[in-house]
Amino acid sequence: MSLWEKIKAWRTRKEKPVSARRGELGELAAKQHLRGLGLKFLTANFRSKRGEIDLIFRDNECLIFVEVKARSSESWIRPAAAVNARKRRLLSQTALDYLKLLKQPPVKIRFDIVEVLLSDGEVAEVRHLPNTFVMERPYRYG
Repeated sequence: MSLWEKIKAWRTRKEKPVSARRGELGELAAKQHLRGLGLKFLTANFRSKRGEIDLIFRDNECLIFVEVKARSSESWIRPAAAVNARKRRLLSQTALDYLKLLKQPPVKIRFDIVEVLLSDGEVAEVRHLPNTFVMERPYRYG
């Protein structure tokens, strides 16, 4: 692509959908919140063929896989309730893919959910729900 084509594509780009902007804002708020708790940020938006993990942190010898749920309203259901059995299975599989890349280190893992509530496009509240679920069977040991 020539420089002119790149400039033209940049100038004519469409604004991101509201849900994508909401998700990005939620992930940024969650990342700042968890860093404030003393967790070490490792990566964002880890993707494998089986899914995506929004944020990955470390707390000493524990890897924390974080699912961020940003919502502008709780009138129907809590954001964390959107992490159903199917989503937990995909997160478990994707976490295994991440561990495989690290050559299966002997670490503890946990799955957290961070709910980010938005009001008028701004972060109104961040709720950290640590150790929300365990790795889905048959992927966990024991």
